[in-house]
This record gives sequence, C-alpha cells and structure tokens, in this order.
Amino acid sequence: MDEYHLLRYIHIVGATLLFGTGLGTAFHGWMGYRSGDPKVVAVIARNVVLADWLFTAPSVVSQFVTGVMLAVSVGYGVTASWIVAAVILYAITGACWLPVVWLQIQMAKMAKTAAAEGTPLPETYWRYSRYWFALGWPAFISVLVIIHLMVSKPDLW
Repeated sequence: MDEYHLLRYIHIVGATLLFGTGLGTAFHGWMGYRSGDPKVVAVIARNVVLADWLFTAPSVVSQFVTGVMLAVSVGYGVTASWIVAAVILYAITGACWLPVVWLQIQMAKMAKTAAAEGTPLPETYWRYSRYWFALGWPAFISVLVIIHLMVSKPDLW
C-alpha cells in the first residue's frame, strides 16, 4: 500500500472511530446517567471516560495529522475552503469535547462517591449531566458536517 492510500485508510478509520465512539458513548452514557442509580452511573461513567482516552483521543490526533498530510500530499493545501471550514468545525468540536471530558470525569467521581456512601447523586451531578448533554450536540453536528466536507470537498468561497 502506498503512502497516500495508507494515510487515507488511517484517516477514514480515525473518522469512523471518532464518530462511532462519540455516538456510542453518548448513547450509552446518556441512558445510564438517566437511571439515577449511583452504582450504574459509576460503572458507565468510568467506561465512557475510558473509551474517550482509548479511542476518541487517539482518533482526534490521527484525524488532524493525517488530514494535514493528505491535504498537502494531494495538493489541496491547507487553505482550500472546505479544509478551512473543516478545521474550524474541528476546533468547535474540540472546544466542546474538552469540557465534556472534564465533566465526565467529575460525574464519574460523584457517582463513585454516592455509590460507596449509599447516597443519591448530588444536584451538581445532574447539572453537569445537562451541560454534558448540551455540549455534545454542537460537537456531534460538527463531526457530521466535517465528514460531509471530506467526502464532497465543496468549493465554499
């Protein structure tokens, strides 16, 4: 396999992992978080955080690196309008994802404590859960648009 096809393969797998893990952990997390059972939430929150570190974080890095390498190797350059739009959306996704990771870690700690103490989840947990849910939408929509831009490569301006 030549370098271009290897880069493209890694880029596509990275996009698939980024989208799939994001959607899967969001669904799994949301359904578990809504249960309100600290024991359930503690396990699910721990797994959601773990999935982000194992799959999402490496995909975020590989997407950027292989994306730049592909753009340069095929002559698009990094100033093509669809690439600029994708990078802006990528930044929006990151600006949402970083606080989401922090929220997930805090929610996991709160759930672990509540489960150990036999107490309900605190109000802070529920507030963080609402923030977590709200921040997921712009990130999810941005990733969908980025995938569209990668596939269609439109001339936007």
